[in-house]
Amino acid sequence: MKKVAKVVLAYSGGLDTSVILKWLQDTYGCEVITFTADIGQGEELAPARKKAKLLGVKKIFVEDLREEFVRDFVFPMFRANALYEGEYLLGTSIARPLIAKHLVEIARKTGADAISHGATGKGNDQVRFELGAYALMPDVRVIAPWREWDLLSRDKLLKYADKHGIPVDFKKRKDGGAPYSMDANLLHISYEGGILEDPNFEPEESMWRITVSPEKAPNKPEVIDLDYVRGDIVAVNGKKMSPAQVLTELNRLGGKHGVGRLDLVENRSVGMKSRGCYETPGGTIMLKAHRAIESLTLDREVVALKDDLMPRYARLVYAGYWFSPERKLLQTLVDASQEHANGRVRVKLYKGTVLVVGRSSKKDSLFDTSIATFEDDRGAYNQADAEGFIKLNALRLRIAAKRGRK
Repeated sequence: MKKVAKVVLAYSGGLDTSVILKWLQDTYGCEVITFTADIGQGEELAPARKKAKLLGVKKIFVEDLREEFVRDFVFPMFRANALYEGEYLLGTSIARPLIAKHLVEIARKTGADAISHGATGKGNDQVRFELGAYALMPDVRVIAPWREWDLLSRDKLLKYADKHGIPVDFKKRKDGGAPYSMDANLLHISYEGGILEDPNFEPEESMWRITVSPEKAPNKPEVIDLDYVRGDIVAVNGKKMSPAQVLTELNRLGGKHGVGRLDLVENRSVGMKSRGCYETPGGTIMLKAHRAIESLTLDREVVALKDDLMPRYARLVYAGYWFSPERKLLQTLVDASQEHANGRVRVKLYKGTVLVVGRSSKKDSLFDTSIATFEDDRGAYNQADAEGFIKLNALRLRIAAKRGRK
């Protein structure tokens, strides 16, 4: 096995990656460089830096990537209206290529010859991290401890931590922590594993972190205005905001009204089915509102083409192909379609629902009242034209019927 001199570890400071850090030092005898990304997980990252220092790490990278995450990954994905298997807004999936990108950048900057991550050999994230890394650094070596070691239970990880003096949060040690695993970023929080592995088990209300239950949401609806430029939200209620600020504010508003909960059995890339629960309040509002601005400003067949391609786009993101040529090609088409997706959408938030109640675009609306009206259109539309249109479209049906085909 080729010797590893330096490895960059995607490091959260939690039990798994802290054990991995020490395991890499012991198993490979290499220098470990840690990289911790702030993508809006809502946790203080100073403890991760402190713990890395305690474990002897000399080069520690902690980077605030919230704006880059939303601007360069979340917003482009939402221009495509991406939904995996009709429901999942891809909150975890879209964060992984960003982390892979920075892992590779730090590896180049520090002269490291390997990267490492804490994803298991059963999940999607190993695929996403590694496809992203190989696309950007073809010869990089990837060390995935969960595919190599025998520490395959929480009890074994805790014993390893005790043996090597790795500090573990007392509460998690005492009660085992949450009865499921959780992953958070600015787009969503996901919950899986543990008690959620029974797809017939309804999670307790206490599991949800950023949304109130629809039953306990305010009895009064709230209406908000979203301003769009080329398919991206640039202002909320008339206040201009950066991409990360937009998503933060929509998370607050959506969470307050119980918007964005999802309980899903999905198909993982590796072939197994998996049950996950998700909170995506801001993303749920964004998807609904974006489709509304497109309904007003995009040509019918452009919308149809986007809808045809969207499932393919979503599968590419889910499976880790963000940096693939086909995803980039699709993105070019999607972004070109957004030239006229400008205007304002008004949505009403009420007890878990998002209802579009208005949409307008001064320059780019294709809605022509003089033609669409059910009142006197003063000759703008000749209703007699519809007869020939219908007969031409019925021609093949009539021919088949005359031949006795059912």
